[in-house]
Amino acid sequence: MKKLFFLLLFLTSIGFSQEIALLKYNGGGDWYANPTSLPNLIKYANQTINTNIKSKPATVEPGSPDIFGYPFVHMTGHGNVVFSDAEIINLRNYMLSGGFLHADDNYGMDQYIRREIKRVFPNNDMVEIPANHPIFQKPNVFAKGLPKIHEHDNKRPQAFGIFIENRLVFLYTFECDLGDGWEDQEVHNNPKEIREKALKMGTNILNYIFKN
Repeated sequence: MKKLFFLLLFLTSIGFSQEIALLKYNGGGDWYANPTSLPNLIKYANQTINTNIKSKPATVEPGSPDIFGYPFVHMTGHGNVVFSDAEIINLRNYMLSGGFLHADDNYGMDQYIRREIKRVFPNNDMVEIPANHPIFQKPNVFAKGLPKIHEHDNKRPQAFGIFIENRLVFLYTFECDLGDGWEDQEVHNNPKEIREKALKMGTNILNYIFKN
């Protein structure tokens, strides 16, 4: 399965269309929140860093073998997240095999995603990602690290990650709400500069996956 995954990455690198996915998880949380966010991010990245990502993201479940076909999987929501034992194993294998999971807390997910990711990687703690990490430097520079997009609790935005052999495999964006800024302007009425900041940060994430 690992060889198939890297074969897919090789094929996309030489011009074949790329595809990303949204994670459909159990537990009652609204995994489907921010429906316009990923399509807008894809469009922005394709225009600014010359990726060739399919305009409509796929939907994939954490226990599905199909997840190995997506170099980048995004999850969001406001509530509970529950992975079965089989899903835990599949997600762990996915990330160990080269996959990347991004969880964007839409305010309300925090305690649940922390619990479930600890089940995925019981021997690895999430650590705060420093502002000098490449994910904040290329192609757009965020000198202070993760930007604030949606104010809610008057807390600073933080990016946490799990690293396996110095490779970032799991990114958790907290007190930020990137997906809010990726959505259509009329959904949240965010100012243009806020949306642009969110899209640039999202593009940095995709650049880390597809261009490194």
